Amino acid sequence: MAISNDLLSSTLYSIRDGEVDQLYQKTAFLDNAKKQGGVEYEDGGTQIQRPLALENHSTATLIQSGYEGVDMSVRDVMRPAIFQWSDFVAPIVISRREELENSSEKAIVKILEARLRSVMSMLRKEVNKQILRGNSSVLTTLNTLNGHASSTGFLEAETTAYQLASGNTVGGVSKQSYPNATGWLNQAEWVQGAFGTYGIQKMQQMAIKAGSVAPMGEIDTILLSEAAMANYRRALFNQERYINEKTLDAGRMQIAFGGAVVEQDLELGFDVTSQSLDSGGPKTAPLSGYFINFDAIKMVMHKDADFALSAFENVSGSTARAAQLYCKMQLIADHLGSCGVLFDADTY
Repeated sequence: MAISNDLLSSTLYSIRDGEVDQLYQKTAFLDNAKKQGGVEYEDGGTQIQRPLALENHSTATLIQSGYEGVDMSVRDVMRPAIFQWSDFVAPIVISRREELENSSEKAIVKILEARLRSVMSMLRKEVNKQILRGNSSVLTTLNTLNGHASSTGFLEAETTAYQLASGNTVGGVSKQSYPNATGWLNQAEWVQGAFGTYGIQKMQQMAIKAGSVAPMGEIDTILLSEAAMANYRRALFNQERYINEKTLDAGRMQIAFGGAVVEQDLELGFDVTSQSLDSGGPKTAPLSGYFINFDAIKMVMHKDADFALSAFENVSGSTARAAQLYCKMQLIADHLGSCGVLFDADTY
């Protein structure tokens, strides 16, 4: 007897939760975003709007005698950052021939499990690639942290002066339009030599600069390239300590820096050209790491489209049945000054 669409759908739903959990856990950015409160859920809307305060609302008046006139001049400092949703879908299909050749329910479940795992693995790679590098050939409407891959990229390996000159636009708000808005210009540090000599110093400078302008939160996640992570561990050596993970971490050990989780990601370590960090002129070197404050950068998911599965339906004109895995998400920013880029830290 053929398995009904309802039974096939309920079987896939039961597998889906575990596979979505694995997608988050096996991706350092998404895993830490979820743990650090960097994943938010929206009910809907055609776009995501975030209010930004990029200038001073009023001026303070010094009180000495108690009779001074209060400066009541104010300005409307709120500017909306507007982000468009990124939607993508992937089908999960099983043909009548496959059902007949694997006629037991257990065999069909195995097929569905393998198909769903394959789809989730593909999406995990594409989402991670787009967020960190901005070079996915599929998820091109998903925002990226890499400010060198796109004029809408969030973080640049540049001085604040050059970020103003480059004019990257995040959420429709140009960095160039707000030269005094330290919250809309990210931090950047160039190691300028061997990591063993300068690496820890530059990481400390980055964390201090980011913390000094953060309206809330602090750097809570540091993602490094494989080479930069190896350099960081060499630099620590005897001081190295691991966080005691109480939950499943998909086999990733976590090491800390100033209370922030430090993890490696193989997508990092790609070359970018910094126009301003090297006083001698443009320099092409690896983008070695992102310093992320998840109070400032968020992954927003639609609550009904967080890798959501549709029911199985017969495919018109064929003997196959298909379900769809649908996702509606976007990477957004509320504050960029409390995040940073580590440049050229792959050499020990």
